[in-house]
Amino acid sequence: MFVISNLLQAVAAILDQVLRLYSLVVMVSVLISWIHADPFNPIVSFLRAVTEPVFNWVREHVPFTRAGMMDLSPLIVFIGIQLIQMVVVRSLIDLAIRLRY
Repeated sequence: MFVISNLLQAVAAILDQVLRLYSLVVMVSVLISWIHADPFNPIVSFLRAVTEPVFNWVREHVPFTRAGMMDLSPLIVFIGIQLIQMVVVRSLIDLAIRLRY
């Protein structure tokens, strides 16, 4: 069972790092949207291509994402990332620890 335990720990660690990286990408995308960077810049294009599908999904499925002129979808994405890290990643680690013993 230790092999499955190690596999679950590895999956949890990779998922945690991917979520951290994506939250950094979301944060940079939000900051870039505040300064109105050149949309033809390859970095800006990449950030928008990676974040806009998720933001659009949140805008379509959560009714209160627009508050006046503010778009709250990045905040909801941050909350979703934190929720996944706190529930899914920690549950995988706990399961891996229980399978080891």
